[in-house]
Amino acid sequence: MRFYLTTPIYYPNATPHIGHAYTTAIGDMLVRYHRQRGEETFFLTGIDEHATKVWRAAEAQGLTAQEFADRISVPWRELPGRLNASNDFFIRTSDEGHKRFVRDFLQRMYDNGDIYRDVYSGLYCVGCEEFKNPDELTPEGLCPIHLTAPEQIEETNWFFRLSAYQDRLLELYDSRPDFVRPDFRFNEARSFIAGGLRDFSISRAGQPWGIPLPWDESQVAYVWADALVNYLSALTYAREGEDLRPVFWPVVHHLLAKDILRFHCVFWPAMLLSAGYDPPEQLFVHGWLLLDDRKISKSLGNAVDPLELIDVYGADALRYWMARAVSFGQDGSASIEGIRERYESELANDLGNLLSRTTAMIARYRGGKLVRGNGDPALDLAALGADIAGRLDRFDVTGALDVAWDGVRRLNQYVTAEAPWQLAKDEANAARLDAVLYNLADGLTALAVALAPFLPATAPRILDALRQDGDLSWERIRNGVAAEVDGIAAAEPLFPRIELPTAAA
Repeated sequence: MRFYLTTPIYYPNATPHIGHAYTTAIGDMLVRYHRQRGEETFFLTGIDEHATKVWRAAEAQGLTAQEFADRISVPWRELPGRLNASNDFFIRTSDEGHKRFVRDFLQRMYDNGDIYRDVYSGLYCVGCEEFKNPDELTPEGLCPIHLTAPEQIEETNWFFRLSAYQDRLLELYDSRPDFVRPDFRFNEARSFIAGGLRDFSISRAGQPWGIPLPWDESQVAYVWADALVNYLSALTYAREGEDLRPVFWPVVHHLLAKDILRFHCVFWPAMLLSAGYDPPEQLFVHGWLLLDDRKISKSLGNAVDPLELIDVYGADALRYWMARAVSFGQDGSASIEGIRERYESELANDLGNLLSRTTAMIARYRGGKLVRGNGDPALDLAALGADIAGRLDRFDVTGALDVAWDGVRRLNQYVTAEAPWQLAKDEANAARLDAVLYNLADGLTALAVALAPFLPATAPRILDALRQDGDLSWERIRNGVAAEVDGIAAAEPLFPRIELPTAAA
């Protein structure tokens, strides 16, 4: 009954783009669902400040790295709230609590005999913050993600004996076939391990920006040896005076994009084992939200500011589009224009008009009074809730929302088939009219609960319009949940029309 979810912590070398909002919003949907199930939850997101690209961005602006990080952290801190995301903590790797924990964590690895000194000579992609092998580059010698040439570096660094953990990692994967999801990402990670692991540098000698190693303060922790540890460090200081590790570790689910699979699914569990911690419960690796079939990236020049889209359409509409536009877990190309299309045809028309029609008919034909009637329900709501829950348990966010939206559309079909406006013409149909109006209100009440993880601001408005209890407990997705009430009036539009000139701006 505990659920701890993390997003990757993002590089704040520039302001957030829609790809960062995508992972944060999807993570929030999963956490909100588990809260509705009555589970004790913790949701972590934040920023990874000790990166070469952050240091260089600061230099370009004539600022110290800390000054730059303090300034750029503002829009990053703002993003979760603007997305209606309910994170419990926002971590910065420049936090003193994080830095203390990282030094202790790395010292544990050192004391375990897993750290040694050696020379690294090779290629480094600053965009990926990753050492690259030549066979990982394009035929032109470029990073396939950032389309830039890696830098040739040679440094005397401290290395982690990743190779010593190959057998233990294979045992971990073979004993826990759901350790990495989806299955094809599990196979990708296991194949990488089985192919032979090479030790990797956990320090940088040529960069002053970072956390000094406790046994050699002339070097700082390599950005990944620093950043990955945030998933543990946050639990030690997120709540003043509390250590949450006994509660939430290792029942943690890491959410990450496919380009950082190796760090999370191979390096991270080995580092944990070295430092004396259990590996995480599960990692879910999702694909990229693509625009014009290209990964969204500042360096590629196709980044979109999510805050601007929220200003136009609202956070719930943006969340809805992100969950529906691409099947979560897979790569998928989406268009920003698709937000308007889904806003108008699905949110405003399918859902908004359904609520408006239902409340207007209750107000007009029954004076605003909702009473139970006898008759078959419009939907099997318990079955719908179970289907959505099963999909969310498997991280099938898109499939879960598809099922919920099918319920919305079936209620619209029910309105057309039952034609309450025709029933209202004959008093002999009064009982049937009561039943139809109740079924519509009952279905909308249950669907508001089911949609709350995706549309957290909209769901309470639906319940309020129907004068229903605001309780969002998952067990309320069932037939007969709507209470008999009085005072229902025609609801204001959930998703008002947006004029084209405003949207274009």
